[in-house]
Amino acid sequence: MGSSYGFLEGLPFWGVYLSLFCIVFARTQLIYWAGRGIGAGVHRSRIAARLGDRLTRAERLINRFGAPAVTLSFATVGLQTAVNLAAGVMRMGYIRYLVALFFGSLIWATLYSLGGVAAITAWWSLFLSSPLLAVAVAVLLGAAVILLVWRRRSARGAEPGDDNDDSERSQQPLGT
Repeated sequence: MGSSYGFLEGLPFWGVYLSLFCIVFARTQLIYWAGRGIGAGVHRSRIAARLGDRLTRAERLINRFGAPAVTLSFATVGLQTAVNLAAGVMRMGYIRYLVALFFGSLIWATLYSLGGVAAITAWWSLFLSSPLLAVAVAVLLGAAVILLVWRRRSARGAEPGDDNDDSERSQQPLGT
């Protein structure tokens, strides 16, 4: 863990995950509500008067299509704050925002608790110095995952007494 999350060291995985989920959920709520406050000022300003209907149309678009952007922003570095602030400024519906925030927080907590951001950063650094090598590493990792999944499925099918034939079981009445 990085020094900013040192307080999580030694906790079981679920404790780290839940802590990170709560941290990002609370932090992003603050950003959204700060945006709502800024938005209240913007909507009473000369800018709103100049924009007129365009501002209303932009709000409708963000309310309609903004939820996926909010959710996916949690998988990025650098856009998350801007997207959530914009959702607040443009007065995205709170329930719609809350659902998107919930799923985005799940994504963020997963990435950070499993070290995904560190792995992505390391791969990106490799890509910037040697794109061919980075692509080769990605292909090898993908092949390793496919091989692992294939071997697990094959091993499950080869267990004694498991011939994967459910036809006999499906013809028996329930409870027998």
